[in-house]
Amino acid sequence: MSEHVYLNGHIVPAESATISVFDGGFTHAAGLWETMRAYNGRIMRFGEHIDRLNRSARILEISVSLDAESIDAGITELLAANNLEEARVRVVATPGSIPRPGAETQVQTGPTTLITATPPSRYPPELYKTGFRVCISPYRQSRLDPVAGHKTLAYLPRLLSMKDAAERRCNESLWFTTENLLAEGAVCNVFIVKSDSIATPPLDTPVLPGATRHAVIDLARENGIVCEEKAIDIDILLGADEVFLTGSVLEIMPVTAIEKHQVGKGEPGEMTKRISSLYGELVERECGRYVQNA
Repeated sequence: MSEHVYLNGHIVPAESATISVFDGGFTHAAGLWETMRAYNGRIMRFGEHIDRLNRSARILEISVSLDAESIDAGITELLAANNLEEARVRVVATPGSIPRPGAETQVQTGPTTLITATPPSRYPPELYKTGFRVCISPYRQSRLDPVAGHKTLAYLPRLLSMKDAAERRCNESLWFTTENLLAEGAVCNVFIVKSDSIATPPLDTPVLPGATRHAVIDLARENGIVCEEKAIDIDILLGADEVFLTGSVLEIMPVTAIEKHQVGKGEPGEMTKRISSLYGELVERECGRYVQNA
């Protein structure tokens, strides 16, 4: 069965999907994207993902605006076309072709919306039992960078960071700011555990306002767990009893080593396990079924 994609309102075979060579996403990385997780044919926190993309479009003045109802219907149709209930769904939105200085003719196209749906790229189950080993990224995040805190197509720095991590035999790369504060992972948000409370960097660090991050904060507070959004420096990070990462596909991943530093007892801690269990219950409530990564 060939893979299908959603392109500008239509379900088409992936091999026949085309966009303009003058599309701003291709020529200038002027575009936004979201990765979502489908459980039981339903997208976890769908509205939050679409709201985030549209909010970034307004702030960055990228001429796209996604209609949640149309995108939801398109995803449902795409999942059926690809015969998927459990899936990794990726939405890409760009302004389409953009004006080209000096061009005699201007090719005009409307905004481009592309959605792909593939089987979820599961992490090896043993990693949820042994935990990630992470490193400190050689790159830095600045609050003066206009795209910081937004999920744009200008993703090469994150890929370079992940490549550096892999070369150092690590699973992820933690980004710090130019002010030496913990921000986020290359592809995820970060939480620390100290005593019986958890903490994560605030949004104005800046960090991406992850849907899973938001869910974990809500779950903690609803279950009587102290959860703070606060500045975290390297000493606070290394002094944590537990560290875990969050993401739509990653879900809740324990961190047991930061380079040569062992986190806690070197195994997933009780708070991380509790948060992971609560998250699974949340997915079950919102999507009707939870297929666990671990």
